[in-house]
Amino acid sequence: MENKDLLWKKFLSLIKKKVSSLGYDIWFKDTELIDLNEDAVVLVPTSTHKKHLEQSYKDMMEEILSSILGTNFNIVFVLKDEYNVENKEEPIKREEEEVDLSYKNKKITNLNPNYTFNSFMVGESNEFARTTALAVAESPGKIYNPFFIYGNSGLGKTHLMHAIGNYIVQNSNLRVLYVTSETFINDFLGISRKHIDGNNFDYIEAFKDKYRNIDVLLIDDIQFLGTAPKSQAEFFHTFNTLFDDKKQIIISSDNSPDDLKNLEDRLKTRFNWGLKVNIFPPDNELKIKILKNKVSNMNIAQHISDDVYEFIANICDSDIRTLEGSLTRVIAYSTMFFEEEITVDLAMEALKGTFNINIENKNDIQKIQRIVADYYNITIDDLKGKKRAAKVSFPRHVAIYLARNMTDESFPRIGMEFGGRDHSTVMNSCDRIQSELKTNENLKEVIEELKKKIKK
Repeated sequence: MENKDLLWKKFLSLIKKKVSSLGYDIWFKDTELIDLNEDAVVLVPTSTHKKHLEQSYKDMMEEILSSILGTNFNIVFVLKDEYNVENKEEPIKREEEEVDLSYKNKKITNLNPNYTFNSFMVGESNEFARTTALAVAESPGKIYNPFFIYGNSGLGKTHLMHAIGNYIVQNSNLRVLYVTSETFINDFLGISRKHIDGNNFDYIEAFKDKYRNIDVLLIDDIQFLGTAPKSQAEFFHTFNTLFDDKKQIIISSDNSPDDLKNLEDRLKTRFNWGLKVNIFPPDNELKIKILKNKVSNMNIAQHISDDVYEFIANICDSDIRTLEGSLTRVIAYSTMFFEEEITVDLAMEALKGTFNINIENKNDIQKIQRIVADYYNITIDDLKGKKRAAKVSFPRHVAIYLARNMTDESFPRIGMEFGGRDHSTVMNSCDRIQSELKTNENLKEVIEELKKKIKK
C-alpha cells in the first residue's frame, strides 16, 4: 500500500479537479489521512468541516479513494481531540462540557434567539453563505476575519448574523455584541455629551468598553455609516483594535465593499481583507420551502394547496419578507371571508392590487387554452400536464405564446396557469414559436386563425 501522505496527495490532486478552487481551499486543503485499516480515517480542522464533508462530499470522496486503491473504504472524519494519532486509537466520543454562560448576564448581546442556523432556510442561492457563516461561528477570529455578508434587503443577512452570534454564545464564553450602524453612530455621538464638570471621560470609556472589550462584533447595514464621516473614523480605529487582537468582526451591507461609495477607502480596503459572501435572491424551490415552513405548525397548512405556494412564489420576485407577508395576507383574507380551503383563485383575489394581478386576464388565458385545445384536438389538462409528446408539447407552446402576446400577464403568472411551470419555460416556449414563425408560413396562418377565434 502506498505511503499515506503520498496517497492523500494523489487523492487531493483528483479532488481539485472536481471542486472549485475556493471550495478546495475551504474544505479539503487542511485535511489529512491518518489511518487506513478498516476505515479511512480523515483528520479535519473543525466540526464545521466534519459536518459539511459528511453531508456534501463523502460519496464523492469515497468514490475517488476507491478508484485509487481498487477497493472500497468507508471514510470517517475526526477532529484532533477525537483521535489519538500516535497510538491510533479508535475515535472517542467527547463528553459534553458544561459551558459557563454567566457572562451573558453581564454583557448585552442584542441577539434575537429565534434567528439560528436551524431556522435559516437553505437553498442554492444562500447555501455557500450559510456554510461559511457556520465556519466562522465554529472558529471566530481564526478562519475568515472580517466576514462580510452582502445582498439585497430581505434575503436573510441579519438572520445569518444573529445565527453566528447565537452559535458562539451557546458554545463558548466569548463576548458577543450585535449592533446596527445606526446604533454605533448614536453611541459615538454620545461621547460629545459632557458632565457638569466639563469632561466626558466616562462616556469615552463606556464607548470603548462596549465596542473594544469584546470578542465578536457584528455590525449590520454598514452602508449607513457613509452618512457619518466622524463615526467612520472611529469605526476605523475600533476595527483595527479588534482585528489586531484577533477578535472576530462580522459586517453586513446591501452592497459589496467596493460598491460602498460613501465609505473611506481605508475602510473598504479592510473589509476586503477577509471573506466576502453574497446572498442571492431565492429561487422558486427555496421560496416554496420558506412558505411551507412558515405554516408548518399551523392547522391552516392542510387547507393550502401546492398550487397556492407555487403561485405566490412566482409572483414574489423581491425578498423573503414580501414573500412571507403575501402568504400572511392570503391567510388573513381566507379567515375574514370564512373560506376554509385556500385556492389559487382566493390567493389571486387576496393579493389583487399588491402585485398588479389582473383577474380578468385569467379568464383570457382559460379561453386561449380552450380554443387551442379544441383546434389541436387535445384537452386543457394536456396543455397543463407534463406530457412531452409532440402532439401535446407543440400546442402547449402555441397556447403559451398566445397567452403572452394577447394578455398583460407576466411569465410567472402564465406559467402558473399552465401547470405551475417556471417562468424560464414560458420564455422558451415563446421564443420557440417566435423563431418558427420566421420561416413557417403555415404556422403563421394557424396563429392568425386562433387569434381571430380568441378575439370573438
